[in-house]
Amino acid sequence: MPGPPAVLPSGENMTREFSFSLLPLRRCLSIAGQLLIVVAASRIALALRFDGQEPEWALRAWWQVLPWLVVVRAVTFVRFRLHESLWRYTSIYDLRALVSAVAISSAVFGALMMSPLGPPLYPRSVLVMDALLTIVGLGGIRLIRRFQRELSTGHAGRRILVFGAGAAGELVVRDMKANPEHGYQPIGFVDDDTAKVGRRIHGIPVLGTRSDLPRVLARYKPDEVLIAIPGADASQIRGILRSLQPFPVPIKTLPALRDLIDGNIRIAHIRSLAVDDLLARSPVGLDSRRLKQLIDGRRVMVTGAGGSIGSELCRQIAKLEPAALIMFERYENSLHAIRMELDDQQPGCGVHPVIGDITDAQRVSAVLQRYQPDIVFHAAAHKHVPLMEENPCEAIKNNVRGTRILTELAETHGVDRFIFISTDKAVNPTNVMGASKRLAELVLQAQAVGSGTSFATVRFGNVLGSNGSVIPRFVEQVRNGGPVTVTHPEMRRFFMLIPEAVQLVLHAAAQAEHGVTYVLEMGEQVKLVDMARDVIRLSGLVPDEDISIKFIGLRPGEKMYEELVGSNETVGPSMVDKVLRVTSRTTPTADMLAGIAQIQDDAVRGRTQSVLDGIKNLIPEFGSAAGPAAGAIMETEAWQPSLEHQKSVSIIEQFCPRCHSSGLHRSRPRSFLERARRRIRADRLFKCPDCNWRGWLIPLEFAGGTPSVPAVDLAALDELVEAGATPGRRRFVPRDLIM
Repeated sequence: MPGPPAVLPSGENMTREFSFSLLPLRRCLSIAGQLLIVVAASRIALALRFDGQEPEWALRAWWQVLPWLVVVRAVTFVRFRLHESLWRYTSIYDLRALVSAVAISSAVFGALMMSPLGPPLYPRSVLVMDALLTIVGLGGIRLIRRFQRELSTGHAGRRILVFGAGAAGELVVRDMKANPEHGYQPIGFVDDDTAKVGRRIHGIPVLGTRSDLPRVLARYKPDEVLIAIPGADASQIRGILRSLQPFPVPIKTLPALRDLIDGNIRIAHIRSLAVDDLLARSPVGLDSRRLKQLIDGRRVMVTGAGGSIGSELCRQIAKLEPAALIMFERYENSLHAIRMELDDQQPGCGVHPVIGDITDAQRVSAVLQRYQPDIVFHAAAHKHVPLMEENPCEAIKNNVRGTRILTELAETHGVDRFIFISTDKAVNPTNVMGASKRLAELVLQAQAVGSGTSFATVRFGNVLGSNGSVIPRFVEQVRNGGPVTVTHPEMRRFFMLIPEAVQLVLHAAAQAEHGVTYVLEMGEQVKLVDMARDVIRLSGLVPDEDISIKFIGLRPGEKMYEELVGSNETVGPSMVDKVLRVTSRTTPTADMLAGIAQIQDDAVRGRTQSVLDGIKNLIPEFGSAAGPAAGAIMETEAWQPSLEHQKSVSIIEQFCPRCHSSGLHRSRPRSFLERARRRIRADRLFKCPDCNWRGWLIPLEFAGGTPSVPAVDLAALDELVEAGATPGRRRFVPRDLIM
């Protein structure tokens, strides 16, 4: 049977194969050519020594030693690989290798001349002149080849003005000149350092400072501007962008040095400036070992896993190798998307997507019972301010009641650490969304009292690219031709990138103390109108000329600026850079908790005005415009079963029976017998951090009277016995975690 027809090589392949076959010949010719220069340099040196009138004895000596010179030079040149370099790319490194090879070979040759093997007479000055002429000859032909290549490229390519005459600018311009095929022609530098103005880098002049940009752009008319300052922070980039706003020229930039794998800057790293570059970045040098120690080998649950913050939490947690990742989400589409993304990455942990609602106590309890998480990140929330102004009862039911249900069940099911994701709008709130998050913070603080679960809150501002963020709205409006709408010229907001914010959230969680609130340093507040102008400018358009900006006025509940720390709070440093520790000077009282319970009950019953009045009573600064007069949609007043009011408690100190300290806190059951006793007895497990005593006591946090012993639920006890066969989880007490 005949075999397949032979595939004839293409013309390109034949050319490549022919070039490879000629490679040894090219190297031999290169060595031969350089040795001819060696011979010529030696002969010229001899002629210079005797002013062109060489005596017979000198010529005989030269012919006698010439073979030695050629052999010594050839061996040394091959050792230094001078025959392998491409002359059109000659650099300082190649010239240094050439000088070293000539110096060493001259030293060896001189030693031979002075040995008994050498001629009786040989002018020593010829050795020095020979070495110098050899360097000039061999170096000259290399530079001539490089000059020929650079001159042959002409002035093709996009004319680029480089902002930043530092190390990064020098490297990228060098790469442009060495690789003209990339299509860049540097025409000049601009730098804020006045001492550099008028100087040249690789032959490219420093044309001026930032204040000279109008003159430089008008005169040289670059096709692009490259910001070559990898170490610049967000405020510096925004300042440069403001200077370039009046000029419709594309703006490029280089990535930050920490984003480069090898730390080297090349043309390939040039990219368009993006909105991400205008926002604060998390600090360099955060210790990832703390996160690894927190997450590694533990079961972690994330609520709101399909949202912008929740999904990024899942991504970063999955990389830290937890024992299991439970993704709890109400909306199936977003949960399916993050599940598919993590499945493609093949994390080394079990990923469990769970559909559920945090306001469904039965579903939440079943999930906690099944997966037994060690750590819970609570990111599920309603967060759109205008929508929550129109639907205040829904905001309370989800953000407050859902948080209360989750915290209570987390403690019941022995969760070790609970991290609540809050917002800057919870500080001195003027809208329903912010007020609901503030009430949720109070619920968390109350739940933390005497609890064996470590509860902590992390509070931060807006993140770029989150669902409903203003930046994507600006981009969409620019794409549609404008106008870009801004509520007020002085409106300011904190902004941070989602991955940076989540990274700091995890670091805050790693050091979380019981009942403490942490705040992320979000940098300076940015005017929304400036951000709108930046988005227009990054699209290659000029603000107010190509795209107009329209001010539409404040929406109900909006503030002119946000705050991260309230007036009744004190702030101090934490163990992590860019994460602050906030201490509240007020604690939830029994009346406050009763008021929150009443607000939840009114929300379930759909009593919008009662909800707003209740919030106003608890948070005096609250001034929402929600309600029928403001166009709010009244939720149904249909009867629904009332919520069980959260019990009013008067906190009574519980003393340790061993050391009599008042620092007792709840401890979760560690064995089947302890879980069974907790089901049928009124006493609870406590632990003393001072003497490490651990035992059962009757809780004293009742508003007078003796606690009643609950009736035994035999069905629940049978269920517990069946569950007792499941393997226990590894012990983990986060408050005692020392890193």
